[in-house]
Amino acid sequence: MQPRPLAAAAVAATAPFPPSWAHQVRGAATQGDFHHAIALFLRMRAADAPAAPRSAVPASLPAALKCCSALGLPALGASLHALALRSGAFADRFTANALLNLYCKLPAAPCRSPGTEDAAGESLESMRKVFDEMTEKDPVSWNTLVFGYAEKGRHQEALVVLREMWIDGCKPNSFTLSSVLPIFAKCSDVRRGMEVHGFATRNGFVDDVFVGSSLIDMYANCTRTDYSVKVFDSLPCRDAILWNSMLAGCAQNGSVEEALRIFRRMLHSGVRPLPRTFSSLLPACGNVASLLLGKQLHAYVIFGGFDGNMFISSSLIDMYCKCGNVSIARHIFDRMQSPDTVSWTAMIMGHALHGPAREALLLFDRMELGNVKPNHITFIAVLTACSHAGLVDEGRKYFNRMSDHYGIVPSLEHYGALADILGRAGELEEAYNFISKMQIKPTASVWSTLLRACKVNKNTVLAEKVAKKIFELEPRSMGSHVILSNTYSCSGRWNEAAHLRLSMRKKGMKKEPACSWIELKNKRHVFVAHDKSHPWYERIIGALNVFSEQMARQGYVPNTEDVFQDLEEEQKSGVLCGHSEKLAMVFGILNTPPGTTVRVMKNLRICVDCHTVTKFISKIAEREIVMRDANRFHHFKDGNCSCGDFW
Repeated sequence: MQPRPLAAAAVAATAPFPPSWAHQVRGAATQGDFHHAIALFLRMRAADAPAAPRSAVPASLPAALKCCSALGLPALGASLHALALRSGAFADRFTANALLNLYCKLPAAPCRSPGTEDAAGESLESMRKVFDEMTEKDPVSWNTLVFGYAEKGRHQEALVVLREMWIDGCKPNSFTLSSVLPIFAKCSDVRRGMEVHGFATRNGFVDDVFVGSSLIDMYANCTRTDYSVKVFDSLPCRDAILWNSMLAGCAQNGSVEEALRIFRRMLHSGVRPLPRTFSSLLPACGNVASLLLGKQLHAYVIFGGFDGNMFISSSLIDMYCKCGNVSIARHIFDRMQSPDTVSWTAMIMGHALHGPAREALLLFDRMELGNVKPNHITFIAVLTACSHAGLVDEGRKYFNRMSDHYGIVPSLEHYGALADILGRAGELEEAYNFISKMQIKPTASVWSTLLRACKVNKNTVLAEKVAKKIFELEPRSMGSHVILSNTYSCSGRWNEAAHLRLSMRKKGMKKEPACSWIELKNKRHVFVAHDKSHPWYERIIGALNVFSEQMARQGYVPNTEDVFQDLEEEQKSGVLCGHSEKLAMVFGILNTPPGTTVRVMKNLRICVDCHTVTKFISKIAEREIVMRDANRFHHFKDGNCSCGDFW
């Protein structure tokens, strides 16, 4: 049935009266025709007393209150509350519970007076008042009160009510526990969540699907996926929702292999995946840059007939871009009949991160021509493309176009992206002035983009100025301390660098070690700079020495700018040899057939010398080498890099 506007009540008032007012109102509300139910109720109230028996009011009030809650009608809800009090219907438990539910669901209080705190606070106050005045309370009443506090983020009040419920002698049920457990999930309080788990076990609720799902989510949000798995395995019946909750919990905690193991169990159990199954797993593969696992999931998508789903296609595009294979991502994108904003944005960001920045901007133009409206994330992708290609004028243009043409208010990410564009292009003073005059107070992360640019341009004076701003906001910013120290080293100010590092050690601050990894034959091999523990280390160094001799004959000279110790040049060259990305790259070459693309991931920015060496090796070994660092992807082939040596 199509909903009818409330104005229909005035027209319907002249129509013949229904035989049973309460029955008609309840029937319309049950079928979800809330507007019609309210219209019938108003007709009943407008009718003469003989035509609308007094007994119809209390009998139909719960249904009318339900409709007010569903439609979000606080003013009418206030009127019905008053009617309940005048007619005596408030004494009815069902009516009182419906009032509780109304105040629980409404975002604002029906009667708002000046000087009160906020909308949620008013509705909660009204909800509590209704509860306290109830002559008869049942489990529904208590559960509604607990749920109302929990829904509005008043977690402590919800727990207080739970204790009151227990003291009053009303035993919590599965709905109560399902309402309380998300509280502990949001505040990551695993200890109290375990107490509820114990209560559920002792009182026979642990097999309940709703309690089980809430426990799984709670433990996952508290980063205890091992407990989530135990709860999941103990449940006698598992529906698709439970399987997907378990998958999402593992995926959001980075346990991609465990999530895939559960996914395979789900398939063997005969449970068909849902679109959200892949929407949980694919981003997780992208976040850990696991191309192999991502390809396995893609095969399941095709096999299950989900490849036509737009949301899954967007997730696939994002996953392949993050895993270093932008060509497959583009193939998926080009096959989509009507890409939406998410799909366009994922593909634009993919090109922005992989090098062909002009292609990213061309895609944005196509998006506009196709009347697909970009959002704030789309403009972050566009500005990222400009940043990685040194397109300063274009960056300014898109930054202004975002607000002037689309009415999108710039966020911190947009300001940070434009500051990054200016900094990478060497426009340090302009970047400093731009950040200083931002409409939003700049955060440490925004200033950090300029600090990195100061290091690249060896501007220690401005670096000190920017670092001071950062340390005022985040005194223990490890990355900023390291960048400032490296800036001193790049400028030959070894004493200042040593003093800063000594200060860091006294504060207990430890630098994140550089590491790189590569996936081969279902196994991830991790290399830490100068770590000789890998069984292939000697063979890797031997092969790297052979490459070094060949590179020297072609004109290679070690770039020691990124060696931040006061050493002799020969010693610095030795330090460069042990960089983690070189170890991972050569290991990949030694363990794959000729012509195979080698894909390496690194947790920090690739140094200048490693970038140069990888260009040489890509030509000598006749390999394409894809390397992802903390900022972007580099595609090395035939002695060239997709970044154009600007990164």
